[in-house]
Amino acid sequence: MRGSAVRPPSRENTVTTLSTPQPAIRAGTPSDVPSIDALAINTIRTLSMDAVQAADSGHPGTPMSLAPVAYALWQHILNYDPRAPLWPNRDRFVLSNGHASMLIYSILHLASVQAVDEKGAPTGDLAVPLDDIKAFRQLNSRCPGHPEYRHTTGIETTTGPLGQGLATSVGMAIAERWLASHYNRPGYEIFNHRTWAICGDGCMMEGISSEAASLAAHLRLSNLCWIYDNNHITIEGSTSLAFSEDVATRFIGYGWNVMRVSDANDIDLLVKAYTEAAKNDRPTLIVVDSHIGWGSPKKQDTAAAHGEPLGEEEIKATKRYYGWPEDAKFLVPDGVRERFDELVGARGAKGSAAWNEMFARYRTAYPTLAAEIDAMLADEMPEGWDSALPTFPTDPKGVATRAAGGKILNAIAKKVPWVLGGSADLAPSTKTLLDGETSFEAGSYGGRNMHFGIREHAMCAIANGLALSKVRPFTAGFMIFSDYARGSIRLGALMELPVVHVLTHDSIGLGEDGPTHQPIEQLLALRAIPHMHVLRPMDANEAVECYRMAFGQTRHPCVMALSRQNLPTVDRSTYAPAANARRGAYVLADAGGDPQVILIGTGSEVSLCLDAHQALVAKGIRSRVVSMPCWSIFDAQDDAYRASVLPPHVRARVAVEQAGAIGWERYVGLDGAVIGMRSFGASAPIKVLQKHFGFTVDAVVAAAEAQVHANGGGA
Repeated sequence: MRGSAVRPPSRENTVTTLSTPQPAIRAGTPSDVPSIDALAINTIRTLSMDAVQAADSGHPGTPMSLAPVAYALWQHILNYDPRAPLWPNRDRFVLSNGHASMLIYSILHLASVQAVDEKGAPTGDLAVPLDDIKAFRQLNSRCPGHPEYRHTTGIETTTGPLGQGLATSVGMAIAERWLASHYNRPGYEIFNHRTWAICGDGCMMEGISSEAASLAAHLRLSNLCWIYDNNHITIEGSTSLAFSEDVATRFIGYGWNVMRVSDANDIDLLVKAYTEAAKNDRPTLIVVDSHIGWGSPKKQDTAAAHGEPLGEEEIKATKRYYGWPEDAKFLVPDGVRERFDELVGARGAKGSAAWNEMFARYRTAYPTLAAEIDAMLADEMPEGWDSALPTFPTDPKGVATRAAGGKILNAIAKKVPWVLGGSADLAPSTKTLLDGETSFEAGSYGGRNMHFGIREHAMCAIANGLALSKVRPFTAGFMIFSDYARGSIRLGALMELPVVHVLTHDSIGLGEDGPTHQPIEQLLALRAIPHMHVLRPMDANEAVECYRMAFGQTRHPCVMALSRQNLPTVDRSTYAPAANARRGAYVLADAGGDPQVILIGTGSEVSLCLDAHQALVAKGIRSRVVSMPCWSIFDAQDDAYRASVLPPHVRARVAVEQAGAIGWERYVGLDGAVIGMRSFGASAPIKVLQKHFGFTVDAVVAAAEAQVHANGGGA
């Protein structure tokens, strides 16, 4: 259907029809003398087919059908310099349906995107050499099965779990709006880039896309465009098995601008739709009707074309249909790379050069702001960023670490202008509002207090997008609801993004709200995520050190596990300094000499260990108390330090934590004691719960005495 209509319904369901003013360029139409654009698009397709076939694994259908869609965007719209792929004001491109990874790998190769080193400097090498495409899905290839941030230059975010890329793209769009509001000045549009995301039916089915789309519309993120590949196919077959909603109407209801392109091969119409999207005052959804595996004579409507190699004979038949040498593998015809260079390459080079010249003038006109941008882009914190952190006085009554955390977070935010974030509708409880700061809202994009609504999953993915844009985000919620957000939290850890997740109400200590709100297994589940630091401070001053560690990270997301209830602020002239917490675990109290028993606690249970320690010392038992706010940081210490805290010969050990007991055997040994939770919690006042579940001084003392006896007295 050449020249088919683009139909953008408004919120009132009116339809504006756009049509091409001239015969459209149709991508990939068989021809004896194909146009250079058709040749380039078919190169994307054949590279994708060949790579999947060579790997005997992957998804060829989607990159084949979406080749014209991505080509039109990159070649005619995207503001991106392949030779400066980290140019700060580049447009962001997200492939949310990451199983179609060969689509982006092919484009990165053909556009000659340059690789960068750890410091972000171009190396002169290709980000995706042809040899890596030939090694698709193989160990150490820069073309893994799904796109991975940090692994391959040009990949803006790791995608694969469907819907994650969409939600992350909302974070990127929010970041641009905040950066523009904070740093742009008259005559200096330092930040004005757009975010584009391609997605599929699977992304639309995942709940996270609904959460993210709803918030994006509320914030009127007109710099955001999602391109929806409406091909009606998922792994199990036709989407009619489980999906029959009208996606366009759904997004109209959210408040998006919605357009439809009824032919995914119509380059003219795609470019027109992208151009119209950039003019709108709301986020845009472009519904593109495609046919998976387009051009394949046999496997056009099967899950096999989507989720497995086509097979040698099918590939030959498809190549014949394209007018391609059927026996050629990984062929890049003459002129294809040059075509990319003359469009996206030339446009990007001009754009980045103009930006660099403008930023040089901006650096002279606004040196303080330019220095902030430099530090932010380099993942550096301002000098003295932690110099004003509070010190809390000794107080037996103490303060909840969530309350202390709020004061600490505010002290950090005052020193680091690019710290921003918010909660999933729980700021009054998590104590995470930034004092004196406005809210980030539609038309008021300079605010640093974000309101994510009750959308935990999207919140954490959006925070990933913010971190990918180099601001320093935090999220907040109750620890129990980390389960709702786990997919996003895990992906942030995979990307090694320095997001701080403030998770309060960290134990059965929250009391009467009962087992639905009392986390049991969540601490262990979060600790199990690689690259993640879970920090559970014992008092307000240890919380200071935990926040210092969290915001001092550049490659680790961190969870701040904070209490609802007050915790005693211990006398640091009697006990070890809180600064020792920076090593993950430390000796807080000792009876002197070789300990007979070691009590290990985290968070609210450390003060219980201290009380038990005093009782044991009164009985003549040499007890040691170890505060262990962070397992992973302690595990990273050298052998000598770890042995100084937990001497291997002292086998009598008791761990105390109001959470699941699994995992503590690594510190107490198979014969050690763990006073933890082995069931769900219950609804009752905190003191009743603590007694009911065995978190008492008497219980800890009894367990310690039993350990001493079992280990021959430990003398």
